[in-house]
Amino acid sequence: MNKDELEGKVDQMKGKFKQAVGRATDDPNLEDDGAADETAGDVQSAFGQAKRKAGEVVEDIGKSIKR
Repeated sequence: MNKDELEGKVDQMKGKFKQAVGRATDDPNLEDDGAADETAGDVQSAFGQAKRKAGEVVEDIGKSIKR
């Protein structure tokens, strides 16, 4: 797991927490902020996964060239 994946997961959890608090306190603005945070976390986590996968592909190509 890289930095982007980790930060994305943190934002996802933060967003879910804000949504739960927003529902419990009947605060639609807080609930909306939480949904936005969760979506941003999803995007950042997916970016981190793609970046990690690309690095693995480059590493595999490097290993193939060395043979």
